[in-house]
Amino acid sequence: MLDTLAKGFRNAKQKLSGVAELTDDVIDDALGDVRMSLLEADVEFQVTKRFLERVRVAARGERVILKAKSEEYGTRKITPEQAFVKICQDELTAMMGPVDTDFHWAKKGPTGIMMCGLQGAGKTTTTGKIARFLEKEHGKKPLLVAADIYRPAAVAQLQTLGKQLDMPVFSMADADPVTICKSAIKHASANGCDVIIYDTAGRLAIDEKLMQELEDIDKACKPANIFLVIDSMTGQDAVRTADTFNKRLSVDGLILTKLDGDARGGAALSVKEVTGKPIKFLGMGEGLDKLEVFRPDGLASRILGMGDIVGLVKDFEQVVDAEKAEEDAVRMLKGKFDMQDFLEQIRMIQKMGSLKDLMDKLPFFPGGLPDDVNLDDNELVKIEAMISSMTKEERTNPTVFVATSWEDITNASGRKSKRRRADYNPGRVKRISKGSGRSEKEVKELLQKFGGMRQMMVQLGASTGLMGKIPGMKQFSQMKKLAGMDMGALMGGGGDMGGMAMPGMPAGMPQGYTMPGTPGGGAPAVATKAQAKKLKDKRKAAKKARKKGRKR
Repeated sequence: MLDTLAKGFRNAKQKLSGVAELTDDVIDDALGDVRMSLLEADVEFQVTKRFLERVRVAARGERVILKAKSEEYGTRKITPEQAFVKICQDELTAMMGPVDTDFHWAKKGPTGIMMCGLQGAGKTTTTGKIARFLEKEHGKKPLLVAADIYRPAAVAQLQTLGKQLDMPVFSMADADPVTICKSAIKHASANGCDVIIYDTAGRLAIDEKLMQELEDIDKACKPANIFLVIDSMTGQDAVRTADTFNKRLSVDGLILTKLDGDARGGAALSVKEVTGKPIKFLGMGEGLDKLEVFRPDGLASRILGMGDIVGLVKDFEQVVDAEKAEEDAVRMLKGKFDMQDFLEQIRMIQKMGSLKDLMDKLPFFPGGLPDDVNLDDNELVKIEAMISSMTKEERTNPTVFVATSWEDITNASGRKSKRRRADYNPGRVKRISKGSGRSEKEVKELLQKFGGMRQMMVQLGASTGLMGKIPGMKQFSQMKKLAGMDMGALMGGGGDMGGMAMPGMPAGMPQGYTMPGTPGGGAPAVATKAQAKKLKDKRKAAKKARKKGRKR
């Protein structure tokens, strides 16, 4: 998403890396990359020109004052690169903002919302999304009005959406759009609907007949809100469309659709500054739940490669039960994370959107995802198929997958002995492979990944600063103390988690064994006396700290 825009800002940051001062030459050189990316992203020329000038003026003032004051950390020096990024973020946020997602509510009778825009922009789908949003967030009872009598199957599409949302849809045969919309007001009042959403007709291009019809609906129904739905992938055409509609109808807000598939982002940066109308929502997918409240600071952060943690948290809140998340976190720390939990986590991720979109919201890849990283959503589908092919026992007790045996070994001095070897149960692996249509190798890889889940969860518990903002994650730090476990032993890749077997490992397996196929898999990790003493001292210190904490 918005890769073209982000590329220019990344190049500018790279040029500023290691620079000691923001001189005019340095600023102009960095802004050259930004200018190129803005124009390639189809940002309107005058908007680009004004943005670059504002950044240039602000950056010149940072040539001497490269210090930042903070109540928590006091005065700290910042680099020219950091100062430049902060300036760009502020200007991008100001250009697309401020945040304005309020609706105008009618003082008497149902509140009218008129959806308008060109054909193909996604008006009908967005009508359904807005209706769902109003019901979920504001407790409203919407009435959907099928006022598009020209596009084939437009009425049927809205009726289908109404069934999915369990909401009433009003339509009339052999009636003009103005009559339909006026009649809908009486129908809404009679049926207890407090919001009316008019799904009006569109055209492939702006014409006088279309605009006159919309004006007639506006005069006859007096909707409190007029929202213009714009296809963000049309770039500067979207800006011209918004400007024309606004002059004829006095639009209250804009909704940008298909932004998840837009590599350029010109409309997102241009439309607010050209029209002066706020962007209300972003359409980020086809599902009726894929509607995001527009946050200019979040979009600016993503363009600059800093992610959008606030947006990610909001995504989590939509699909996660906070109380259940906390309970699951405790179970993960205690080694009780099973395949059923793994499956639930996968389904939760699928609800949140594409993997690439999720990664874009994390600030771990400021230079963009590495070229060798291929985020394929189909991989989640494959994993789901393999877990679904497991029995209930295999999901809840994954240790049944591991079979152990003894093998003869000979050391360097020629002395023979036996050691225990762990391997996957071939019968179970083969059955799951056939049931899911995946290879036996893929099944084994899934089991290996699952075995690594515990270690990843423990690492999250050890560092909750950023992830602690995600529902359920903030309790990791407290829970690991309550669990009374030594973090060094837990994160070492082996061990029994305070007496409990690691998920995917058989109970009673000697400490130090790992899952087959992992580094050192099948071989015992023998600790030296010094390592054992160090581990013992750590446990004693942790025990003292807990006692001291309880006394306080």
